[in-house]
Amino acid sequence: MKNQSRGWLKIFGFLLLVICVPQAHAAAPIVAAASSIKFALTEIAAGFEAETGQALKLTFGSSGSITHQIEQGAPFELFLAADENSITRLATQGFSQDGGRVYASGRVGLFVPHAVQYQADPQMAGLRSALQQGQIKRFTIANPAHAPYGRAARAALKSAGLWQEIQPFLALGENASQATQFAASGATQGGIIPLALARTPEIETRGQFVLFPTDVHADEPLHQRMLLLKNAGKVARDFYAYLQQPVAQQILARYGFDLPAKENP
Repeated sequence: MKNQSRGWLKIFGFLLLVICVPQAHAAAPIVAAASSIKFALTEIAAGFEAETGQALKLTFGSSGSITHQIEQGAPFELFLAADENSITRLATQGFSQDGGRVYASGRVGLFVPHAVQYQADPQMAGLRSALQQGQIKRFTIANPAHAPYGRAARAALKSAGLWQEIQPFLALGENASQATQFAASGATQGGIIPLALARTPEIETRGQFVLFPTDVHADEPLHQRMLLLKNAGKVARDFYAYLQQPVAQQILARYGFDLPAKENP
């Protein structure tokens, strides 16, 4: 009888383990974010987890793609977009707990690999000359259809009068991170990429980078807003608050993001 009782206890213990382990994993909220903030957010999340003991799951992509996934029922609890339009769209449809909050503003610039012989300059005179001399075979930006950084890049090229000329050579990245990899790998003869990604050690040693003034893409501002989704639990809400604290803001600033005013709604 004792052996039988022990056997049932073992079975009960095993079943309890099977039931509890998936629940423990499921407790970590999924935070979806624009790929432009990948390195900064990974560092911020690590600090949050170390400080609070609360785990997070991070997933990255273009703001447009993530917005579509949320509309299709993706179980994200917090979304950090690279723009405001994506957040407004979701809030209008009732996917959010509130209207969200601007957490940073992004910047873009021209990246030129070391192997390519033209100068990176804010007016893109070097790029214009390289185009005229047939040096450009491929040039990358994030896809404007999905990525706010792609739309900002397109606006900058239009401002320089190069949009029509460069279109036949465009290699579009699915998001800002992929466009950055295209530019830094030498697969293209340059690209327009986020400052936050250009500042990472992996990228900054591979070429020249020059930052554009924000007025060259004034009609496509990179005010990046975050949103608590309707199903957000305590851990996601805690991380949302943590992102507004000085420790997180300092990390964002170090990666080149402009910080919002404290009074920002």
